Amino acid sequence: MSTPSPAGTARPAQDVLNPTPEYLAFWRERHICTLTTHRPDDSPHVVPVGVTYDPEAGLARVISNKNSKKVRNVLASQGGPQGGARVAVCQLEGRRWATLEGRAVVRTDEAAVAEAVRRYAERYGRMPSPNPDRVVVEISLDRAMGRA
Repeated sequence: MSTPSPAGTARPAQDVLNPTPEYLAFWRERHICTLTTHRPDDSPHVVPVGVTYDPEAGLARVISNKNSKKVRNVLASQGGPQGGARVAVCQLEGRRWATLEGRAVVRTDEAAVAEAVRRYAERYGRMPSPNPDRVVVEISLDRAMGRA
């Protein structure tokens, strides 16, 4: 089912906190995703990442190295008036696709990073290598769309 988007175009909307079972199942399958952040000149920076989706908390999480360009882009924007960098994560397989959008911040605290690593290992079936420079890009979701 499509609903009007804020720009007036149709999009297959999902409830971020209560997605359809098919949409949630798609986000639990092992897929490489993309994360889109914005560079300081506002051009898009799109990179492959692993993403976990936590609809109960309304969050998506991406683990990364603290020195990565994506993390620097989020840090450069997260102090803005909106309270976080506007980002999107997306995955696709054939005709199925799913996008989550929201405001991202970088978390460095041990508990947040450990939770993100745990969720990554659960979704992707492997524990990432230890990394003392690991952080988590935590996205507070406000939009979900796709066809799962």
